[in-house]
Amino acid sequence: MTTNKQRHNLSVNREILSLSLPSIVTNITTPLLGLVDVAIVGHMDSAAYIGAIAIGGSMFNMLYWLFGFLRMGSSGMTAQAFGAKDRLAQSRILQQALLVAMLAGIAMIVLRHQVCEAVLWFMDVEADTAVLARTYFEILVWGAPAVLGTYVMSGWFLGMQNSRAPMWVSIFINLCNIAVSLVLVYCFNYDIPGVAVGSLVAQWGGFMLACSICLIRYDIVLSTFKEIVEIKGLKHFFRINVDIFLRTLCLVAVTLWFTRTGSRQGTEMLAVNALLMQFFTLFSFFMDGFAFAGEAICGKYIGAGERTLLRRSIDALCRWGAGLAVAFTVIYAVGGDLLLNFLSSEKNVIVHAHEYIYWIITIPVAGFLAFTWDGVFIGATATRSMLLSMAAATAVFFITYALAFPSLGNHGLWLAFICYLLTRGIILSVIGRRYRRY
Repeated sequence: MTTNKQRHNLSVNREILSLSLPSIVTNITTPLLGLVDVAIVGHMDSAAYIGAIAIGGSMFNMLYWLFGFLRMGSSGMTAQAFGAKDRLAQSRILQQALLVAMLAGIAMIVLRHQVCEAVLWFMDVEADTAVLARTYFEILVWGAPAVLGTYVMSGWFLGMQNSRAPMWVSIFINLCNIAVSLVLVYCFNYDIPGVAVGSLVAQWGGFMLACSICLIRYDIVLSTFKEIVEIKGLKHFFRINVDIFLRTLCLVAVTLWFTRTGSRQGTEMLAVNALLMQFFTLFSFFMDGFAFAGEAICGKYIGAGERTLLRRSIDALCRWGAGLAVAFTVIYAVGGDLLLNFLSSEKNVIVHAHEYIYWIITIPVAGFLAFTWDGVFIGATATRSMLLSMAAATAVFFITYALAFPSLGNHGLWLAFICYLLTRGIILSVIGRRYRRY
C-alpha cells in the first residue's frame, strides 16, 4: 500500500519534471538565435561576415549576461508570492522588474556608440570585420529592452509555476528569426543588416508574445507609477538583484580568465578549451532545467509555509541532480571521444583535447550540487548566501590557478575550474542544511 509520504514524493517528482523538461527545451533552443545568424552569414563570400557575427554576439552576450538577475530575481520573489497567494505582490514584482528592464535597455541604446567602440577596441578586431560588427551591433542593440523584458517575463512565468510559456516564446523567437533573416538576406540582399534586423524583429516579437500570454492567462493588478517605485518594495527588489549582479560578475571573471588563459597559450589551446567547454555547457542545459524547477517549487513552498513539502522537494531535487551527474559521467567516460569528433573535424585539436578528457568526466559530479542549490537559494531569495559562496569559489579558482598553472599548464587551469565548481556546491550544501530543518 502506498503511504502518504510516497504519494507526496511521487507528486513532487511529477512537479519537478513538469517544470524542468520545458526549461531544458528552452535552454537548448535559446542559443540557436546566434547559431542561425552564423549559419546564414557562413554562406556569404567573406570570412569577415562570420567574424562580425561572432564579435557582435560576444558583445551582446557580455552585456545581457550581466542582467541575468532580472530573470533570477523575478522568479524567486514571484514564486514566494505565488505560494502565499498574494496576487498584488505577483503583479507588483512583474511591473517593477519590467520598469528596471526598460530603463536598462534604453540606457544601452543611448550609450550604444561608446559601448560598441570600447568592446571593439578591447577585442582588437581587424578593420573590415570591425565595420560589419559595428553595423550588426548598432542595429541589434535596439532590441535590448525586448531582450531584458523577456528575461523578466521568463523569470515571472517560472515563479508562477509555468515553464511552458518561456519554452514557446523561445521557439517562436527562433522560428521568427529564421524566417525574417532568410527573406531579408536572400530576397533583398541585405547581408549583415538583414541578419541583424531579422534578430531584432524576433526579439521584439518574442517579448510581445510573452506579454500577450501574461495578459491573456493572468489577472494582473495594475499599480500606479508611485506604487511601483515605492521605496520599501524597490529596496527589497534591488537588494536581491544587486547580490545576483555581483555574483554574476564573479562568474564572468572566472569565465573571462579561463578564456584568456587559453588564448595566451596559443590558438590551438584556445580551440581545445572552447571545445571541451561545450561538455560543460551541455551538462548545464540539463542541470539548469532542474535548477529552474527548484526556483519555482522551493519559492512556492516557502511562500506557503509548507515546511515538509519544501524538505521533500529539496531531497528530490538533489536525487535528480545526482542521477543526472551519474548519467553524464558515464556518457562522457564512454562517449567522450565520439563527442569530440562530432564537435570538430580538426584532428590536431581533437588529439590535444583527448589529453584533458578526464577533466570533462569529473565535471558532472563536481558541478551538480552547485546547480541544484542555486535553484533552491534563488527560490528562497537567499541571494547573499549565493554571493558569498560564489565569491569564495572565485577566490579558490584564482588561488588554485596561481599555484597549479605554472607547473601543470592547462591541466592546472582545469584543476582550478573543477575546484571552483566543487567549492560552490559544498558551501551551498552546508548553508542549505537550514532549509532541510525549515
